[in-house]
Amino acid sequence: MSHPLSPFIPVCDAIATLFSPHVEAVLHDLETGLIFHIANAFSRRRPGDSSLNEAGLASALDEDVIGPYSKSNWDGRRLKAITSVLRDTEGKPVGLLCINHDVEAFAGIFDQLKSMMDIAAPLPKTSALMAQDWREAVNSVIGEFLTEHRTSLAGLTGSEVDGLLARLETRGVFAIRKAVPYVAEILKLSRATIYNRLGAIRLKQDAAPQGEPQ
Repeated sequence: MSHPLSPFIPVCDAIATLFSPHVEAVLHDLETGLIFHIANAFSRRRPGDSSLNEAGLASALDEDVIGPYSKSNWDGRRLKAITSVLRDTEGKPVGLLCINHDVEAFAGIFDQLKSMMDIAAPLPKTSALMAQDWREAVNSVIGEFLTEHRTSLAGLTGSEVDGLLARLETRGVFAIRKAVPYVAEILKLSRATIYNRLGAIRLKQDAAPQGEPQ
């Protein structure tokens, strides 16, 4: 017999995919008090973790929609959240679908739009500008990795960081002289940490039998 929350997984994934990377969608199992499913997990939670901060919503289960209300992410970023109460065929609450919107990401957007509207002389396409293209390639690889893992930079686990570094290493990114400082800045890690993790990744790859997939 399938879990009563299983039919809501595609809904959860669709919401997170449409608004990625700014929205996280979480299914909470009211029977177990645990997270059943999570998409675009920037809160660093995983299925099987305790619902914790959603426990206070239990008193409002006579409503179908709770919120919007404000929350804070693990890193202090402001979230705007809304919760839908999920019921079985008899109307009994069986779960919660919580949608968390990272509104911090839009801070200063007015200034950015104003800057875009300002008319300025076009910049010449010089070799100095072209030299920045490798950064776009790095950003593309990182974006690809985050999309595949349905997460964000803020939500990366330690193993996912290693997986991202391995992906960048495979693509030859770290052969570029200034790549390590750039990646360190994006991941908010020290250069020493990047080099140490890269060393471990390279040792693991060198130790793998020839022909074994990495």
